[in-house]
Amino acid sequence: MADGFPGVVHVRDSKAPHGPALFLSAACWASFIGQLKPSHRD
Repeated sequence: MADGFPGVVHVRDSKAPHGPALFLSAACWASFIGQLKPSHRD
């Protein structure tokens, strides 16, 4: 979760900490991560 932004996930490239960032709702992030888990793959 992003500091100061409840319910928001802040995504950025750790090699470029001052570069652009993507902000996603916690629900959107959970859905994305859920699709990556092996149990959901065909």
